Amino acid sequence: MDRSQKADLVAELKSVLTETSVVVVTRNLGLTVAQSTDLRLKMRDAGAQFKVAKNRLALIALEDTRYQPIGDLLKGPTALATSTDPVAAAKVAVDFAKTNDRLEIVGGAMGDTLLDVAGIKALAALPSLDELRAKLVGLIQAPATKIARTVAEPGAQLARVFGAYGAQQAA
Repeated sequence: MDRSQKADLVAELKSVLTETSVVVVTRNLGLTVAQSTDLRLKMRDAGAQFKVAKNRLALIALEDTRYQPIGDLLKGPTALATSTDPVAAAKVAVDFAKTNDRLEIVGGAMGDTLLDVAGIKALAALPSLDELRAKLVGLIQAPATKIARTVAEPGAQLARVFGAYGAQQAA
């Protein structure tokens, strides 16, 4: 990798770090290419990215960003999982680490807050942004549905009573 490629990689990583809301630092303990590809696909499906970069280049990219404190976690074979959804990257990384012992969660950051392993796992336990939106829509729709049922119920009761009288008269 020549100097210009390194500069491009640092610039790309820096732009990703300025746009993201969470960074999860993982340690690669011998993932195969197939496992790594599977992890990247899961990250992409969740709207997250999984980037392996040399620690020295990652440290340069972290300079002058709010994620600079995670530089201390970049020791050994590490990778960065990032996402704009505060939960997506953490959820995928933690779920993958549960089923694969070759990926270790080291820590991370959400905004200016530095997170340890327990913090990342707690973040992964939260519902995603889409799940929260669905719950909110359900909560908003529930009263309207109950009102509609309440308003329609007397008419339905009358219809059942008339149906029962009609059936009794026919018999």
